[in-house]
Amino acid sequence: MPTQFDTSFDASMIAGWRLKPAVRITRVETIPLHVPFAKPFKIATGAARAVAEILIVRLHTDAGIDGIGETQAWRRIGSDATLPSLTVEIRDQLAPRVVGRSPFDAPAILRDCDAAMARGLYAKAAVADALLDLQARLLDVPAWVLLGGRARTTVAACAVLPLADEMAATVETALAFVAQGYRSATLKIGVNDDDDIALASRLRSEVPQLALRPDANATLAADRAERLIRALKDAGVEAIEQPLAPDALEAMAALRSQLGMPLIADESVHTRGDLIRVIAAGAASGVQTKVAKNGGAWKTRTLWEIAAAAGLRIYPGNHPATSLATASVVHLAAAWPGELADGPFAVGIAGSLARDIVVEPLRVVRGEVAVPEGPGFGVTLDDDAVASMRIDLR
Repeated sequence: MPTQFDTSFDASMIAGWRLKPAVRITRVETIPLHVPFAKPFKIATGAARAVAEILIVRLHTDAGIDGIGETQAWRRIGSDATLPSLTVEIRDQLAPRVVGRSPFDAPAILRDCDAAMARGLYAKAAVADALLDLQARLLDVPAWVLLGGRARTTVAACAVLPLADEMAATVETALAFVAQGYRSATLKIGVNDDDDIALASRLRSEVPQLALRPDANATLAADRAERLIRALKDAGVEAIEQPLAPDALEAMAALRSQLGMPLIADESVHTRGDLIRVIAAGAASGVQTKVAKNGGAWKTRTLWEIAAAAGLRIYPGNHPATSLATASVVHLAAAWPGELADGPFAVGIAGSLARDIVVEPLRVVRGEVAVPEGPGFGVTLDDDAVASMRIDLR
């Protein structure tokens, strides 16, 4: 397999391309997994999780080349998908719109998938990303080529500090992230305000190199959020992510205006319409995307275009994910010519997940992830690892 790609198109490549539309997708395979966390993962809503519930979609073709995509059953605000529901949506609604068609008919395929399901972004994400991966593998180029070309060779990531029982453990984790080259961190908050304020203050004092972006995961009421954000601002945090419920846009705008604190929208933004409403309300100064939440790399790219036009900062993100979904974000970011903030897209590969599902997992080096150079997303499933984590949904 080549490690570098010449993306100029010569006559032989054009001749090869003319044969590609004859390829047909023959089967849509779904692979449900329980990928263990290194230690239970806790945010403000719900119990701590022992495993990440991940669904892989593999598109088989009559050319013997497959494409793969990943989504997650996160089941938090804005997402009620489970592994069984995702599997049924893909089997009954999306697969019939995919099988028998050329991977290069992706715009028409995804249009038909949107017509079949009004929402279903988590299911559509894995199918859309598998189509992107498949197209690039058929053309023997990295996915960033099909996203417009390469603007960067590495993508900066921010760390994620989950809720922990002991403050000292969080400080120790933050220091370890700094030693690995991270410059910023998402700090999960929302259970106990006094503890959140004390932790933010201690981190600012003991780990001043790390910019902090507390994330309440949409759990706060407006009056509580105002008091907490005032205190966190005094503690020196950089921005606050999604303090209020997804639809509380006017209240978010009021907080942003009154407190002069940058706010990042996450749970508020699933679709283009959601983002336009956030912008119209003045509810945020930045947006965090996730390839599963937002329907895959292509749809996420559209959100970035809208956000950039409105002057919002863009934070590439992910639910805790394997190297596959991480690679989707990395290729998308590689092809993005504008500014990107350090986003929490690499939480899964940065130590949150105990295992990965690919032969050569992506790594965070000095706070950045290198853009894979292989065809498609540049990752290959480790069949043994996948088999060991696969679950039976029957």
